[in-house]
Amino acid sequence: MPDIQNLQDIQQLVDSFYDTVKKDVIIGHIFHRIIGDDWSKHLPIMYSFWNTVLLGEAGYTGNPVRKHIALDKQIRLEEVHYTRWLQLWTATVDDLYAGEIAERAKERAKMMLQLISMKVTWAREGKAIQ
Repeated sequence: MPDIQNLQDIQQLVDSFYDTVKKDVIIGHIFHRIIGDDWSKHLPIMYSFWNTVLLGEAGYTGNPVRKHIALDKQIRLEEVHYTRWLQLWTATVDDLYAGEIAERAKERAKMMLQLISMKVTWAREGKAIQ
């Protein structure tokens, strides 16, 4: 299996991942409620995000922590949601790619998930978020 090497690989990974997410009984409803059927804005943001995170390409300028804090105010994010997201992401990476960058994709996802989960919890508790 090849490793993740370029933007086209990232697009394939992200597209495949979200195709699975959309059908998932645990987290699919969250995405349907927030994004609906028009993924034309969300997917390019995710391509840019993962291209920056995995390949070091400039482009992503968003703040995923703040986005998830806002999302949590609409739909309470629980540990089961984070766990399922990571399971699906890891399985998708493993289905498509193998190598150093593929491993990085799984490691970074886990680290970001832990950070986002912690910051969402802090925001619920009224703690300042940096």
